[in-house]
Amino acid sequence: MRALAAAVRPRPRHTLVHGELGPDHVLLTLDGEPVLIDIEGLMYFDVEHEHAFLALRFGTWYDRLRAPGLELDEDRLAFYRLALHLSLVAGPLRLLDGDFPRPGPLRDIAESNLLRVLGILGS
Repeated sequence: MRALAAAVRPRPRHTLVHGELGPDHVLLTLDGEPVLIDIEGLMYFDVEHEHAFLALRFGTWYDRLRAPGLELDEDRLAFYRLALHLSLVAGPLRLLDGDFPRPGPLRDIAESNLLRVLGILGS
């Protein structure tokens, strides 16, 4: 984990990112123009943060949605992937501490993401 963090170097500028972009956060106007909604997480940050989420959310479709010519910092992307999967272990486990009505799917999410974390750290 320290090696992943150490590989992320300071950068001179950041990009405006949504934070949880997906098809349910984009509407079209009557003229067909896209409009972002649920922008409370909007921030200037590393674009790789958004792309780690997009890749997880869209899976095999991600490459088709990626902007042509977009260059991502692979070290940053790896770091944000790790952070994303760690949060997808911690979140379900917090819910499982309570009386969540159907704990099975949450356990599956936590376990699946724990395996991804271990895979990232083991590589």
